[in-house]
Amino acid sequence: MNKDKDWKDRLKKGHMLSIICILIVMIIALGIILYNKQKEYRQVSENSYNMAFYELVDYVQRVEVYLAKSLILSTPEHGAQTLTHLWREANLAQSYLAMLPIESHELESTEKFLNQVSDYSYSLSRKNIYNENLTEEDLNNLKELHSYSVELENTLNQLSEDLNSGRFEWGELTKKGTVAFAQQVDNISKESFSNVEANFSEYSGLIYDGAYSEHVTSNEKRGLTGNDINEADAIVKVENFIGRDNIEEITNLGLSENASIPVFDFSVQNKNGQNINIAVSQKGGHIVYMNSNRQVNTEIISQEEADEIGKKFLNSKGFNNMKEVYYLKQEGIVTVNYAYVQDDIVIYPDLIKVKIALDNGEILGIESTTYLNNHTKRNIPDIHISSREARNTFNTGIEIENERLAIIPTQWGTELMCYEFKGNLDKKEFLVYVNVQSGRIEDILLIRNTPNGILTM
Repeated sequence: MNKDKDWKDRLKKGHMLSIICILIVMIIALGIILYNKQKEYRQVSENSYNMAFYELVDYVQRVEVYLAKSLILSTPEHGAQTLTHLWREANLAQSYLAMLPIESHELESTEKFLNQVSDYSYSLSRKNIYNENLTEEDLNNLKELHSYSVELENTLNQLSEDLNSGRFEWGELTKKGTVAFAQQVDNISKESFSNVEANFSEYSGLIYDGAYSEHVTSNEKRGLTGNDINEADAIVKVENFIGRDNIEEITNLGLSENASIPVFDFSVQNKNGQNINIAVSQKGGHIVYMNSNRQVNTEIISQEEADEIGKKFLNSKGFNNMKEVYYLKQEGIVTVNYAYVQDDIVIYPDLIKVKIALDNGEILGIESTTYLNNHTKRNIPDIHISSREARNTFNTGIEIENERLAIIPTQWGTELMCYEFKGNLDKKEFLVYVNVQSGRIEDILLIRNTPNGILTM
């Protein structure tokens, strides 16, 4: 019996040993498979980064070539063609730059440069399409861009040599972190990597009609004037705006530093038990918004009366020379948009929204972000074409109801002074904006008169 027991014990131990051996073999095999897969993945990634880099080099070379060609063009026809090619090549160069294993802030100026080359060339190509010659300033800007493109091309060519000689691998960058790209440890192409961004240390950027224009990316708040205030100052601003006698309690909700305009947020309960949310800008102590919601069951006040109530309210709060431009009405509350007026010219970028209750005319809200972003005294440009000449740029069948001068915003954050013609054609109302300097139609809006307000499309 003891022999049987010993035999069984040895059999059990042998079985366990076999299982352990099988497990060890499986672990080793799995490790080999994972290692090979990881090696394969690294190779695929390395090939992908190499492809992106070499495409970047090629497109930067083409950017330099087209920039050079743009400097010797004399006709709008050839200019439009060359600048369109330049726009495309710079856009693709930026796309391949974004594929490399580097955080965007590491090569922020390089990316900005390529974006501006792409966007600026598109802006100039539009000029050529309208048969306009490039100005001396345009050519100087292109010359500056070309000089930077030559430096970028030379630096990338040096990096290409380093990559071909095996002095660095993209995998090393991902291991060591993105800082390695800018500072590159040891002696691995240190100068070349740091010089990619150093090329643009003195590049100030361009100002033009485009999404990457320096004035747009710098995000200057022209109407946000004054010095920074603290929480106590902000509370005083709230009390003055709402009325100290009308406030029951103020609750501080903190400073919103990451907002487009940093603000102190407050919740206010007034004497009537209404809750009011209000925000005061940290810079200058401006009221950015105020909002109070309550039910409005009746509409006693007309739209014209509401327009005047809102205008008087804005005047009392220091927002002078405002004119109602359009409105939206919902559930007994009308939101009126007021635009600033300078020298009888409607300045559409300087907009303020005011909420008005139609039962008693109470001001329920104000939103001034757009006004604070843009408001400033404008230098009014000279008018080069007459109103009659401007009318000749569109269909003579349109019946013009009225006209006025207006400054309108562009999609790129710039401004244009135009004739604003309001008219109708086939029972449809339009707004047509014609540039007072070039005579070019800048925009056409279709007016929709709905039961709830006036909308433009």
